[in-house]
Amino acid sequence: MPFFMTQGFGAFNDNVFKNALAALLVFESSKMAGLNTDQLVNFSAMVFILPFFLFSALFGQFADKYEKSMQIRRVKLLEVVIMLLATLGFWLDNVPLLMFVLFLLGLQSTIFGPIKYGILPRILKREELVGGNALIEMGTFVAILGGTIAGPQLAGIEASWPYWASAACLAVAVTGYLFSLRIPPSPAVAPDLEISWNIFAETVRNMKFINQNRTVLHSVLGISWFWFFGAIFLVQIPSYTQNVLGGDKHLMSALLALFIIGISTGSLLCERLSGKQVEIGLVPFGAIGLTLFGLDLYFASPEAPVAGITVMEFLADGNNWRIVIDLLLIGTFGGFYIVPLYALVQSRSEQDHLSRVIAGLNILNSLFMVVAAVSAMLILGPAGLSIPELFLISAVLNAVVAVYIFTLVPEFLMRFLVWILIHTIYRVKVTGMDHIPEEGPVILASNHVSFADPLILGGMIRRPVNFVMYHKIYKIPVLNFIFRTGKAIPIAGRAENPEILENAYYRMHGVLEAEDVLGIFPEGGITRDGEIQPFRHGIDKVIAEQPVPVVPVALCNLWGSLFSRRDTLLKRRPYKLWSLIELRIGEPIPPEEVSAERLQREVENLRGEDR
Repeated sequence: MPFFMTQGFGAFNDNVFKNALAALLVFESSKMAGLNTDQLVNFSAMVFILPFFLFSALFGQFADKYEKSMQIRRVKLLEVVIMLLATLGFWLDNVPLLMFVLFLLGLQSTIFGPIKYGILPRILKREELVGGNALIEMGTFVAILGGTIAGPQLAGIEASWPYWASAACLAVAVTGYLFSLRIPPSPAVAPDLEISWNIFAETVRNMKFINQNRTVLHSVLGISWFWFFGAIFLVQIPSYTQNVLGGDKHLMSALLALFIIGISTGSLLCERLSGKQVEIGLVPFGAIGLTLFGLDLYFASPEAPVAGITVMEFLADGNNWRIVIDLLLIGTFGGFYIVPLYALVQSRSEQDHLSRVIAGLNILNSLFMVVAAVSAMLILGPAGLSIPELFLISAVLNAVVAVYIFTLVPEFLMRFLVWILIHTIYRVKVTGMDHIPEEGPVILASNHVSFADPLILGGMIRRPVNFVMYHKIYKIPVLNFIFRTGKAIPIAGRAENPEILENAYYRMHGVLEAEDVLGIFPEGGITRDGEIQPFRHGIDKVIAEQPVPVVPVALCNLWGSLFSRRDTLLKRRPYKLWSLIELRIGEPIPPEEVSAERLQREVENLRGEDR
């Protein structure tokens, strides 16, 4: 908890300052005659993220080399110093000095970022990783919400506002430091690392770390695109409020609050919707929502502003509720999109250079956000387009980028289809998940009730599972894409196709040698009467050659569902639609005790009468 509070107060401080400054630039621009306020706001966004681009590679090394709690406390002390300088800038009403402070705040966040995401896998279990990232994102955006509301309000306190803004920023910085004193130690992952001060060479090295794993690479690109997309919307909302809606600071705060509440809600829902695993199937779901509601925001925007409209007047007009819903759902689907991607990067990166991977991610994030700011300035300036048209372009580009990434990494789309199946046709209760080892080779042996069995098992089990399945089921249209992407192994009887059989055994051995999870259905086919059929002895052959533990698994209450064989295909009806099915996982059986007969008894005992 001290860690989450520390990062939350830091994010809150950043945003109190940034939003007070944004309000100063947008609503008091008379002090800066001749300057375009839209461009000033976008310039300030660039100033904040520039340090991420310049220094992430350097501080990523520090995060891996040194103990992390000590680094966090030093960062928080730096924040106190920066806020003292901000106090001077507010008192003098000096915009260039405040811009410099904004740069320093970006530097402080640059130092903290690799530490923040690098420490999570060290202090959390695998099943807690999604929830931890959800808390980080929720805390960050709740802090943004608080800063979004407080900053403009402080800027609106007429003559005394510099004193209030200064006091708030200092108080938050000191509070964050006090919480950091209670963060437990987190040992360095690479204490022997030699620091390279060549930021350009180190940036290239960090990019190579990211490129080592194709899924991590494209997840990083997906995260960076989200920050481009999010920056477009967040940065433009002040100008959108004033120039498109005709609203004041209070309406600006309300609209930003909607967006941020949406992201916080989506982030928290991720843990529930993912079943406490890294569920990347939520990423396409999030991308679809971002595009749809981004497009609708363009069509919902008024053609001409209503000058001086208040929050209550805005809400009283029923046509404006589309804008409210769009901003809320853009945020919600953004949470669905970003949280699983961060958890995936943390879980699949090498832990001894995870912070440097995060540093590389921050470099790309900053690059994308700079491009977003420059693009927005060009579109709103020389191109002469409106802010709603900028939203439209961003939504269309989001669809293009999503299709591109999901084409490169079909695993995202495959997991999405599995997630849709599990959460629309069935409700699944899982018991005994802790019986599956978190690492090392293992075989899962389950009864076979329906065509959807591999999808249900693969969707609920936290580790990726390579299933062995009858080759004709493997070839079913649509399902084939899922099975192929999930690296399922087609198998056939020796009399039917000995070549497929031998290739299946070869691939099974390869899965176990790679210390992955192998899923099998020892019955050899889907039950035709709901009862468990005799287990075949292929499992004995596999264990004899590669002795690994075997975990018995029972699928319960699935007989009679749409994908079972209770009826012929022409008579099949969606029985048990949205019914509760169960996945019961037994304790691992040591390889020396494994036999087809023993496995069958264990699965029958687990299932009981719940066929």
